[in-house]
Amino acid sequence: MQVRRRIRRAPSGGDHGSHWISYSDMMASLLLVFVLAVIYSVYQYYSMLEIKTQQLNEQQAELDRATITLVQREEELEAANVTLMGKQEELAAIQIQLDQQENDLHAAQDALKTKEEEQALLQLQLATQADALAAMQSVLDAQRAEMLTYQRRIDDMVGVRSKIIQELSRALTAANLGASVDKTTGDIVLPVYLGVLTRPEYADYVGEIVIEGHTDTAGSYLTNLRLSQNRVLSVAEYCLQLPSLSRLQITQLQNLLTAKGRSYSDPIYKADGTVDMDASRRVEFKFRLKDAEMIEEMNRILTEMEGTGTN
Repeated sequence: MQVRRRIRRAPSGGDHGSHWISYSDMMASLLLVFVLAVIYSVYQYYSMLEIKTQQLNEQQAELDRATITLVQREEELEAANVTLMGKQEELAAIQIQLDQQENDLHAAQDALKTKEEEQALLQLQLATQADALAAMQSVLDAQRAEMLTYQRRIDDMVGVRSKIIQELSRALTAANLGASVDKTTGDIVLPVYLGVLTRPEYADYVGEIVIEGHTDTAGSYLTNLRLSQNRVLSVAEYCLQLPSLSRLQITQLQNLLTAKGRSYSDPIYKADGTVDMDASRRVEFKFRLKDAEMIEEMNRILTEMEGTGTN
């Protein structure tokens, strides 16, 4: 802007006054130029300030928007962190379940391995038991076969005993002797017909012929023991000298004959319970088959086995 100012010139009255006016005009012009420059500068400054302020406001707005965006991002990030933490917790829980399942799987594998080992051991035990049962069955079969053999021997001996008793009874009856024969044991009270017991068909069965001497209950035990022993000794001597026996039978009788004095240990009683003194003074003949005790035991075992088999 140009400012025009009309300067009134003073009347010329000399050179000196004119010079002063020109200098003042120049200073005023300079001052005006300076003021104008200052005003322009201020104008430029405020214009720039307004522009900068507008730019700053725009930058502040952008900064605010960026801050809002950043806050939103931080909230989203925080939400994402929360979600991530939740996912991590879920993953941790899943990992715990997986660990538990893995432990359960290992335990199940160990249990299965133990079961397999137990099954293998059981199979081995069963195989061992089967072998033992087979061996026991073989032994049992052998024992049964042996039992059958003993049973046949027992039957044979029972039959022999019955046959001998029948022969003794017939012999005593035929001789018209008043001796009696026990139908169970074959015991007789007279030394007769020893030839029946020494027959060849009974040689494999008769194991012993026993002569027992008995007394009544009168007197001491030792006195009656000597008496009974002397009695059976006399009878034994008589039997060994029987003329009806052959030399072979006498030799056989010597191998079989046993004399025993029983004193009054086995008296005979009357019906009223008192001792029959006459009947107690006696000599009895008894015979025992070979292996009788063993056969009796085997018979008992067979009877028990039959009872077990029936049950």
